[in-house]
Amino acid sequence: MCLGLAGFAIAGEKGTKKSGGGKDLKAMSQEDQIKLALSAAPSRISQGAAVLLPDKDGKLVEVKKGTNGFTCIPTVNNRPAEPDPMCFDAAVGQWVDALVNKKDKPGNTVPGISYMARGGYHWEKDGKILMEEVPGAKLVKEPPHWMMMWPFDSKETRLPTLPNPSGVYIMFDGSPFAHLMVYQDPNKMK
Repeated sequence: MCLGLAGFAIAGEKGTKKSGGGKDLKAMSQEDQIKLALSAAPSRISQGAAVLLPDKDGKLVEVKKGTNGFTCIPTVNNRPAEPDPMCFDAAVGQWVDALVNKKDKPGNTVPGISYMARGGYHWEKDGKILMEEVPGAKLVKEPPHWMMMWPFDSKETRLPTLPNPSGVYIMFDGSPFAHLMVYQDPNKMK
């Protein structure tokens, strides 16, 4: 799983713009990278989470053992101006592995939970959220959120497929990688 996630954690390098006050992950100390990774989830989750960091070849390796089944990474899209760390359970690890390795569908057999308390990004074009960058797509910043990785269908659930005032929508609708996005700050959940 660690090797499969490496591409995910550095996926955005190609389109990265190094502007603002952000610091490139490679320039950060290991301690700062660990703190960044753990900032993705509430402390009740992150304190027992494992941490994976990229090695010199970009492969994710475990640098902190976990005790609660969650794993945290310091970045999903590697955008130094606004980092987007993520913490996730084992089911999401399987989901991400399938996405990164371009498998037909996720391998998780139970719903998975992930947290992005610092927010994240997605690509939009022609009123749709895309699974990857394409020419003419717009990068959109997301607020703090959590996700349930399970095959949701907008037709069955009647949930929207784009961010909206309710704060809940289905991302990647119509694909095996559809999942529930909840724009709710994980750090404010009791």
